[in-house]
Amino acid sequence: MPASLRAEAFQVKENTLKKIWAAGGVVINGWLTIPSSFSAEVMAHQGFDSLVVDMQHGAIDYQAAITLLQAISTTPVIPMARVPWNDPAVLMKILDAGVYGIVCPMVNNAEQAEALVQACKYPPRGYRSCGPVRAKYFCGADYLDHADNNTLIIPQIETAQALENLDRILEVPGIDAVY
Repeated sequence: MPASLRAEAFQVKENTLKKIWAAGGVVINGWLTIPSSFSAEVMAHQGFDSLVVDMQHGAIDYQAAITLLQAISTTPVIPMARVPWNDPAVLMKILDAGVYGIVCPMVNNAEQAEALVQACKYPPRGYRSCGPVRAKYFCGADYLDHADNNTLIIPQIETAQALENLDRILEVPGIDAVY
């Protein structure tokens, strides 16, 4: 392989959503609920900026999510996942699989938002363990150097309690947006 291609393969894939938002732009996102890599591949070619693999509702488990992420990775679309719950083990595992963003349901207060951030960030900000099984191949060999800055953390605001605590949730360092 030519040196220029080898060097490119080792550079982390940029999270273009952060770049779009920083420029004041709007991101167009799609949602994947069918555990079909072919449907994910079709969706990835429709012009979305990002796609969320929905692991909370429906039939998508971790193994199916991997096949959807592989289909998305044939395009510049940014892969994200909605996890089933604010569970560190699930969060770390799907991040290791190469998603660039987490949508987490049922975040009702700043303490839960902080727990979400800590599970998604490496030390010293958080306690995410090191095991980027797929991320180091899809995202780049220097993934560990950029993961904390590239990962979007998006709590899902879906209760009256969460709405009452919205300002405090948004004040948690590491929260990028809310859904």
